[in-house]
Amino acid sequence: MTIHIKNYREGFPLGITDITRYDEAEDNTGIALAVHKLSANEAYNTTTEVETAWLLMRGEVTIEVDGKNYTLIRQSLFDESPKCIHVSAQTIVQFNCQSDTEFTVYQVPNTKRFAYKIYTDVANEHRGKGQVGGACLRFVRTIFDLNNADPNAELVLGEVVTMPGRWSSYPPHHHPQPEIYHYRFTHPQGYGHAEHGEDVYKIKQFDTVKIFDGNDHPQTTAPGYGMWYSWVIRHLPDNPYTVPEFTPEHTWTQNSDAQIWFPEELKGNEY
Repeated sequence: MTIHIKNYREGFPLGITDITRYDEAEDNTGIALAVHKLSANEAYNTTTEVETAWLLMRGEVTIEVDGKNYTLIRQSLFDESPKCIHVSAQTIVQFNCQSDTEFTVYQVPNTKRFAYKIYTDVANEHRGKGQVGGACLRFVRTIFDLNNADPNAELVLGEVVTMPGRWSSYPPHHHPQPEIYHYRFTHPQGYGHAEHGEDVYKIKQFDTVKIFDGNDHPQTTAPGYGMWYSWVIRHLPDNPYTVPEFTPEHTWTQNSDAQIWFPEELKGNEY
């Protein structure tokens, strides 16, 4: 089984490291995920064969596409808005790095054409605020989906920042469209846990998890360690991703006035 990919815990080398492909023989999501690391002053040119998105993880880079230049800068996954370029097949893209730079790269075998987009101003949604004692407060940053991407696009891409010791992707939910999570932590020794149906995986720095039809996939991170993950979903033919389906027995936790147990002797105190 290749649901939990943990081959890269020592980090990624310079160049392109393929984590998943969109044509795998086993546990195929139909989504390719790679990490691309470049050095300062390095240039990289490509003509895409399929729909592709580059999400800037860190660095300063100038991207040239369709005769226009865009400079993207990002130093913190946790404290800064995403910076991303999303293009269709047969798009020429050039990268010129002003510093050491890292991208995560997402592809699906979609050859339909559409206009490229640069995303730099992404809403930082405080999801879970005021629910179940703040235990599932997290930042959700939806970079593009059906609301703002071209109708010919088949990718959906976003980020989640999970607060130390808290939960995200909660309440438990599922959807028929395949998905991939790729993880980073505020500390190299950080860790968390990822559910995939009835299976639970211990997640560490640079891990990746594939998520398949009908499997609930809530996440949690250990106290002291913030957990970031990108989430990428592939629209299915005649069944695009819109919203997840929450598992009914846990939906009560979404209510702001949900009654949760807390010991009387601790009420009114902060711990």
